[in-house]
Amino acid sequence: MTLHYLRLEALTLPYGHIVLSPHLDDAALSCGGMIAGLVASGQPVLVVNICSGSPAVGASHSPFAEALHARWGLPADEAVRLRLAEDETALETLGADSYQLDQLDAIYRMPEAYGSEDGLFGAVAPGDPLAESLRPQLAALAARLPAAIIYAPLGVGHHVDHQVAHAAADALARSGASVAFYEDFPYVTRDGALEARLAELGGAALFMPMVTGIDRALPRKIGAIESYQSQIGVLFSNNAAMARSVTSYAERMRPEGGTCGERLWVRR
Repeated sequence: MTLHYLRLEALTLPYGHIVLSPHLDDAALSCGGMIAGLVASGQPVLVVNICSGSPAVGASHSPFAEALHARWGLPADEAVRLRLAEDETALETLGADSYQLDQLDAIYRMPEAYGSEDGLFGAVAPGDPLAESLRPQLAALAARLPAAIIYAPLGVGHHVDHQVAHAAADALARSGASVAFYEDFPYVTRDGALEARLAELGGAALFMPMVTGIDRALPRKIGAIESYQSQIGVLFSNNAAMARSVTSYAERMRPEGGTCGERLWVRR
């Protein structure tokens, strides 16, 4: 039975691995194999769901947000609750605990700025409150678990929530925390997306790549991702296409002595 925390003060286990997940699926999509492998080896993992706050009851939504709700097949007033339920099932499969932050997804947080695909995958809007409020939350978490390695999105694909999470984690790294950046899946499968993001961050030479073998954990990763049924059709069309995409990319990351892997990037 996995644990799901709502308050920092409730964290009692000495988690050595903290995975920052901008949305309720990113941890499983991008490093579910690593998470499952760590848990299997007896190392507890904490997934921090950043944008897991719910809009106010009865809040109005932009046409873009309403269109996304329709694509997800979820009613607007229950979308976050139902996605949290999907996430709990996924993390049960991986064996990871979770800590829910109260931040709003970009489509709810600044609908006027993030009311289209171009806005959502463009520059972070001036005055975005997530950029200011997330840093102290993560700093407090790092102070509570100072020995933990923090895994954060590299920001491939430019989703604004991923960009903000990356910047906040990078600030932690520069202050001395142990931080590794994971490749944002499935955005990283787009031709040139990884190279473009690394160039924006100063070039691949500033980072050291590290590949983790996930041969044994791959079926569990795929099973966890299947829990996010509201997102499968949007990202992959169906479960079979998802499994092929996840497996294909894992095989491209072929680790030494293995077949499938996931890659992290650490600042030199």
